[in-house]
Amino acid sequence: MTHEKYIACSQAARKLIKADLVLKNASIVNVFTDRVEKGDIAIKDGTVVGIGEYEGEEELDVSGKYVTPGFINAHLHLESTMVNPQVMIAEAAKHGTTTFIVDPHEAANVSGCDGIDYLLDQTENCPANVCFMIASCVPATPIDDNGVKLMAKDMKCYADNPRILGLGEVMDTRSVIDGDLDMYDKFVLFAGKVKDGHAPGLNMEDLSAYALAGVTTDHEGTSFDYVMKERAMGIVCLIREGSAARNLEAIVKGIVENNVSTEGFCFCTDDRHIEDTIREGDIDNCVRKAVSMGINPIAAVKMATIQPARCYGLRRTGAVAPGYDADLVVWDSLRNFNAELVLLKGKRIDEKLGIDPRPCPPHLLDTVHLADIDPEKLVIKPGSSPFPVIRMIPGEILTERVDMVLPVDESSGIFVPNKEISKIACFERHHRTGKIGVGAVTGFGIQRGAIASSVSHDSHNIIAIGDNDRDIMLAVRELERTHGGYTVVDHGTVYDTLELPIMGLISDRDREYVSSKVRIMTAKAHEMGVPAEMEPFVTLSFMGLPVIPEIRCIPRGVYSVTEERLLT
Repeated sequence: MTHEKYIACSQAARKLIKADLVLKNASIVNVFTDRVEKGDIAIKDGTVVGIGEYEGEEELDVSGKYVTPGFINAHLHLESTMVNPQVMIAEAAKHGTTTFIVDPHEAANVSGCDGIDYLLDQTENCPANVCFMIASCVPATPIDDNGVKLMAKDMKCYADNPRILGLGEVMDTRSVIDGDLDMYDKFVLFAGKVKDGHAPGLNMEDLSAYALAGVTTDHEGTSFDYVMKERAMGIVCLIREGSAARNLEAIVKGIVENNVSTEGFCFCTDDRHIEDTIREGDIDNCVRKAVSMGINPIAAVKMATIQPARCYGLRRTGAVAPGYDADLVVWDSLRNFNAELVLLKGKRIDEKLGIDPRPCPPHLLDTVHLADIDPEKLVIKPGSSPFPVIRMIPGEILTERVDMVLPVDESSGIFVPNKEISKIACFERHHRTGKIGVGAVTGFGIQRGAIASSVSHDSHNIIAIGDNDRDIMLAVRELERTHGGYTVVDHGTVYDTLELPIMGLISDRDREYVSSKVRIMTAKAHEMGVPAEMEPFVTLSFMGLPVIPEIRCIPRGVYSVTEERLLT
């Protein structure tokens, strides 16, 4: 705060001059006293200057309404929304989220620093506080086949950027635990800053070494017992409620049943479709659900405001108090949490929702580079022995290994998918290596066709599931034609495709187009046998991620995450 601004704010606080804006008769959620307090909120030059009785150049009566700090999304990937970042930010802001902690590792794994710079550039003038964590694992593990490799030296240009808060989710846990020098250099580069974790299912000894390295947070806890092990080590739990991974219910249930303090918990969305944000909301959805399950409303608000602000060192964010930015939300109640007014630095956010995407560099529109595909590489001849099958779990991105005897054609011995067991294939798409990993999955249920995606965490190769090779090949070639996206193939015909030409991750079309396509294609996938409770495309996108237990399909073959080895 400059001296001139302080003088003006001090005078407004002391009622020597009028405030710019006063919210009159507010019911204020005080995150310091854990009370709802009545009063006027005085705002000057975008800052809260006082609570009490004030006059303003502009006054809004909010009698009967509740005012909280703007909500903070503690961890998300803008790329997963599939729309221009400005579109997603604007939509979430309508739901009361005013601060976003973004991890750009999806773009980084495809296009390196150019991908990170694209997201920084697109969000520079958004109607929100958009902060970043720099992608730490590009690629996610040494066995990945991604687009670009980033070392500590490549990240130095970001270390002093005021929008960069620290090191993004460190998913290569083995490199951390074993003290890999390249990873150590990244930790040193961001010494004193937040280091986000990504630590599903570690044993206590490995988790201890991981915490010892200085990891601050983790959003991969899927059970109450596991997150409490992390909390015991001082790791902040980011409770995730995304499109495919929905962990809030299990964790909050444990918090309520065990009467656990919510102090070390925050909320995040991680990977979430724009369609889900439109339909359900953003962090307001998390708060609403937590309150409905028994979390005290003020505690839930703190999990969405002051707690993530403190975790990430946002000193002027997260409270309705003098000296804090006037990022405020007026709600109808502390149960429904319907946002009636959202302010950013004291300005109505709906006045700042002009969406003006900046041009995309041409080379980011040409990132799907497939080799010629040999159909023979899709053939599986499993013999009579059990084959390591990926079992998909609705509502989770975790998988389980199930050894099963695959159905085969009696004359050729070739695996023939059926209603229970589908074929999965992952095609390297960055460097035309021709690598294709092929396996089997159960729990997806697709029949008479295939779906494919160039969104395939975190290396973002093309991944497909189907019940026949012809349709899998057609789906992959369709995504080559569109430079990335989602597609559904039914009986040898492309049913529909959502084009994602920006790095194979993001659409260059408007929100309505993307939402409509996702809606139509999701319904079609369910009609083709995918379980109604499963989000088909987001779930598929995680089947090639070799840092989430238990088993995955990558371009090199079927991979056991727990054993850290290829199975096929």
